[in-house]
Amino acid sequence: MSLDGATTPGAGDGRPDPAGGSQSGHANGSINGAGQQNGVVAPPPTYLTHRLRLNPNSDHRPDNYEDLELDFSPMVFSSLERYLPPNLLLQPREVKVNYMREILVRYYPESERVRIQKHREYRQKIISNYQRLHRELYTMHAANFFIPSFLKAINENTEQGFRNIMSEPSPGVFTFEMLQPRFCEMLLAEVENFEKWVHETKFRIMRPNTMNKYGAVLDDFGMETMLDKLMEDFIRPISKSEYVDDK
Repeated sequence: MSLDGATTPGAGDGRPDPAGGSQSGHANGSINGAGQQNGVVAPPPTYLTHRLRLNPNSDHRPDNYEDLELDFSPMVFSSLERYLPPNLLLQPREVKVNYMREILVRYYPESERVRIQKHREYRQKIISNYQRLHRELYTMHAANFFIPSFLKAINENTEQGFRNIMSEPSPGVFTFEMLQPRFCEMLLAEVENFEKWVHETKFRIMRPNTMNKYGAVLDDFGMETMLDKLMEDFIRPISKSEYVDDK
């Protein structure tokens, strides 16, 4: 079909091709570099055409979605990506985002989506106004946060390596040294600074639970990305090694 809407002879109308040959009425199966087949772009994958895996692909390293404006937490997308069917894992990030978002929007209750949006706005208001005391806390700096023996075990990523830094005072309960003293001092100072800001501005914040009037949710004033990375890259390998489901 030309740009003015006129149909080109032989282009899918079943008539003979003026250049010779006949119109077969089906695609020849050739695919060009843009992923097009006979000039027709394949439709994007959907949850109806590509089902999620039953079990996650634990060997797959998901993309990072923290730089995108999303309806849900970036970590939700990173976690869900491990359940994508194999033919979607190598797709561009935008394709995977759209596919996963379609699933999340379909199955997340509307009330929960509204709650998430309101909480996002609440956090953004805090982050836009609170002046951070130690900015280096908000980005993961492993060498500054963790002691050398812990980092060595993480880099080795073996059961024996983790066991070397652990003690087990009770069955299934493990203890180990992890954080640099300087990191702990800065974190406590940051929380105290945040509480001071809350008091001075009379900003109403959400406490960790409804049982007391104290405590701060670190995610709410900007540490979510750093803490997510801490859990994913430094805690998850240990829990995966020590708490394997043998069933």
